[in-house]
Amino acid sequence: MGEAFLGYHLPQIDGNSCGSTAGSAPLAPSLVEEEAEEEQKDIKPPAAAPPQPEPAEPPQLREEQSLKSLRSIVSVGQPTKKYTAFEELGRGGFGAVHNALDASTGQQVAIKKMSLQEGMSEELAVNEILAMRDNRNANIVTFLDSYLVDGELWLAMEFMDGGTLSDVLRAVYLEEGQVGAVSRECLQGLHFLHYRQVIHRDVKSSNILVGLDGSVKLADFGLCAQLSPERSKRSSRVGTPSWMVPEVVRGEAYGPKVDIWSLGIVGLEIVEGEAPYQREARLRVLELIERNGPPKLQNPRHHSPLLRDFLRCCLQADEDRRWSAQELLQVRKSKAAQRPHPFVTSGHPASSLAALILSAKQVQEEWTGDTCA
Repeated sequence: MGEAFLGYHLPQIDGNSCGSTAGSAPLAPSLVEEEAEEEQKDIKPPAAAPPQPEPAEPPQLREEQSLKSLRSIVSVGQPTKKYTAFEELGRGGFGAVHNALDASTGQQVAIKKMSLQEGMSEELAVNEILAMRDNRNANIVTFLDSYLVDGELWLAMEFMDGGTLSDVLRAVYLEEGQVGAVSRECLQGLHFLHYRQVIHRDVKSSNILVGLDGSVKLADFGLCAQLSPERSKRSSRVGTPSWMVPEVVRGEAYGPKVDIWSLGIVGLEIVEGEAPYQREARLRVLELIERNGPPKLQNPRHHSPLLRDFLRCCLQADEDRRWSAQELLQVRKSKAAQRPHPFVTSGHPASSLAALILSAKQVQEEWTGDTCA
């Protein structure tokens, strides 16, 4: 399986290039560089001579502290008594994802099992649990429970039966009204996170889950960052190359608007079939982003002015000119009038995505049947 399967992404860190799968665009592993303690509040490090990190804690001590933090937030007990009928859905870089049933309610759940011995940082695990647990919203995948089991982190969450947006894009084509619906649902999730000072930092189609009821939810919070008054910016290079914003590529300080750029890239991904430079090696992608600036639609005349303007608002190289989630959802034209971006307004209701997602699911099942025949 690739980096994402049936709606649940197992993060891959610092890959050298994009992998490839037969019959689909290359998959893009996430990139993480350890966040140094010297990241300064609201200060952009000079491009020619980035600041050198101060002596860090011994790795063993830091790992022990992270593991202690992880143990303090997971549940105590045996998850195999709470969840039954485990069925592996797929396997990735850090473990596997299973479908299971809650024994007491019969509810279908997804359980992501991540091996802490195979490079999965305890810090990332803590990040993901806290971000999902503390930020409940209709457009964010619901956290259910977490456990430590024999060196693995088990993360239980709601099962999204439509898979990932990436799965959908490989099977069907979205009309502009459907693109608007997906964009609006994602923006609602991002606005909620940004209001709570959380940056997702890895928005892409494989981290957007969908349901057969048309629901659209953000997922995979392993790379998220919690801001604070003392630390209102970050500067580490984190994310997936093709979806990275220029200021992240350059190692400059950044805030929540990095997620809006990534959402703009998702828009391009939807209408073009893949993200810009997705087939290039990682370092080449970073070079192209810094050199070329905002990517363009290949055939802009094939798309409406509303879509083109929405993408332009998201894909501003200058962070100050890039719109925020709040501005895209509700633009203040005067003290008396507010309205969202017209492309968001023109989007179909989320429920209208149900038939599309079901169709994509059926196409995928046909492909699986053809493969097994």
